[in-house]
Amino acid sequence: MSSVPSLFLPLSLVHSCLEPASAYRFTGAVCRLTYPAAVVLNEKTTKVIQAAFQHAKYPSISNEKSILFVGKVKYGLANLEIHNLSIGRSEFELIAGEGIEIAISNVSAVFKGTIQYGYGSWLVNVGHSVDFEIDSHIDLGINPKLYCGKGKVAADTSDCYLTFHKLDLLLQGDREPGWLKRLFTNFITFTVKLVIKSQICKEINNVANILADFIQEQAEQFLSDDDISMDIGVTSAPVITSNYIESYHKGLAKYNNVTAVINASVFDPGQLTEDRMLYFWISDEVFNPLITAAHQDRRFVLNISGLELTELFKTHLSTPIPEFLSQFLSSEEPVLRVWSVSVPHLWTTSMGTSVRAVAAAELTSGAEDIPGLYFEMVTSDSNVVVTASYAKKKLILIATTSHSGGTLLYFSFPYALQMVEAHIKYLKEAVEKIGVPKVISELEPSLTALLDKQGANLFELIEPQVVSQDGFVIIQTDFAFPHHLLVEFLRKTLE
Repeated sequence: MSSVPSLFLPLSLVHSCLEPASAYRFTGAVCRLTYPAAVVLNEKTTKVIQAAFQHAKYPSISNEKSILFVGKVKYGLANLEIHNLSIGRSEFELIAGEGIEIAISNVSAVFKGTIQYGYGSWLVNVGHSVDFEIDSHIDLGINPKLYCGKGKVAADTSDCYLTFHKLDLLLQGDREPGWLKRLFTNFITFTVKLVIKSQICKEINNVANILADFIQEQAEQFLSDDDISMDIGVTSAPVITSNYIESYHKGLAKYNNVTAVINASVFDPGQLTEDRMLYFWISDEVFNPLITAAHQDRRFVLNISGLELTELFKTHLSTPIPEFLSQFLSSEEPVLRVWSVSVPHLWTTSMGTSVRAVAAAELTSGAEDIPGLYFEMVTSDSNVVVTASYAKKKLILIATTSHSGGTLLYFSFPYALQMVEAHIKYLKEAVEKIGVPKVISELEPSLTALLDKQGANLFELIEPQVVSQDGFVIIQTDFAFPHHLLVEFLRKTLE
């Protein structure tokens, strides 16, 4: 790995959990979720709250109380379970600089279990163990705070409260209890309220952090493939305004136990708007280490042979095809292999994303008596500029060059062939009009297949746009709720 460029440095040098303004220059990727997106996500909040109620573990409790004329009453509740859970609606508000205000109304549930109780005096000493039900109607309020915890977005939902509109304790289904049972159920419900509130709020905090971790794990998996992965740990706590939630991520490529570093990001919040539901801001400093890793992983290799190859060279060019090239193409097994000799370098402007690299091409005939043809070429002032878009769940790439050709760095031809100006002109034009379009046509389905492999096709993206600017790109889109993620999250949470 001695050839790894200096942009790969130990992860220990990367700053994290700074104030947003200080963290910007270490930030490779930014996610902005606007209010309309939060509305869509809130539509499924009730499912998450249901998971919290159902997943909560209600401990056995015991207590005692002295009652006039009866004496000391001891009681215990065990095997508390929840049944017939339903939730009315969820409302939320983004509170600038503070957090999110969530109100869950009309939560209806029946708690079932067993109660042991005993009471005694100088007159009587009685003990019982009976089944019970608690019929409840509750409103739930949560004010989550998002913060930077262990390099990830974490949630603090300790500001959690329950309002009980109804909490009826029924012993053995007795809906018309005598005065003693009424007295008993009145004071025991107070303890039950405390237990339910404590456990529900505790579980909501647990589920909220499981959800935060789940989303970030899914994002890291989406950005990883085989030996190439991505560290999307946060550089700062999320920022909440009345119109959006924004999180700041490292965006560091990892390959062969080496991690890239970003320390000169050009991010500024003013580069993003609030018109779309979801924004991803991605720096060139994210893409270049990924390209480096892909180059070292030998992913920039293309083999073309047979009829596909001969058809390519039927493209009409201004210069006639050299005779020696025609001989190769007319052989029985012509094979063209193209690969990157050096690490490609990428930079983005408002015109699109430009790429510069040294590419090598080797043409062989399959015949032992015919030596192969090899040459290397680098784009000079004629950079390849690529614009990207995503429609109908397919990546679309459009490449243009400023003018024909590039610089021929090195060549090796058979038969001590004299390289003439016409040959050089043909090769330059072939690279621009045959090579670049062919590479792009291969990249489109390959990258689309990679996105599908990572699950991009499971998202209902609405009119996504890729906007290129100086040093970064912005992916902006509206979306429908990603139901598959909710299903997967609930499955893992309730396992």
